[in-house]
Amino acid sequence: MILQILLLVAAVGALVYFVRSGQSVGVRASKRIAFGAFIVLNIYAVLRPDDLTYLARAVGIGRGTDLLVYLLVVAFVFGMLNTYLRDREISQHLTNLARQIAVRDAELTRRENDLEQRLTALEQQAVHPSTGAVALPAAAPSTAPEGQ
Repeated sequence: MILQILLLVAAVGALVYFVRSGQSVGVRASKRIAFGAFIVLNIYAVLRPDDLTYLARAVGIGRGTDLLVYLLVVAFVFGMLNTYLRDREISQHLTNLARQIAVRDAELTRRENDLEQRLTALEQQAVHPSTGAVALPAAAPSTAPEGQ
């Protein structure tokens, strides 16, 4: 009886955590429904273990425990597949972001090179043709006292 209460509390706790966690916002409705059904079936199996044995025998499995293990294996494989697909999607997204950053950096580098070339060309045009001296704009008079 105490173990049943602990299992029920754990199932309800998992359901509450799943529904209330900030990460569940992005979870599709079908996954929410499947998880909710899974929790309800777990609660039913804890409260009525003889029904699980009856169902197992009806589908050709000897014990309810064996049926539960088979269902858990299927749920585990589904979870692993879901995690793999989500990881692959995130990896593809990161690859696309890295490409966008590389293209943006290459464009910025090209613009910097263009500006440097223009600056060099302007500096070369500013050299006085007869003396080779650079024609700089007149400096503003200094307001600082001499000696400093």
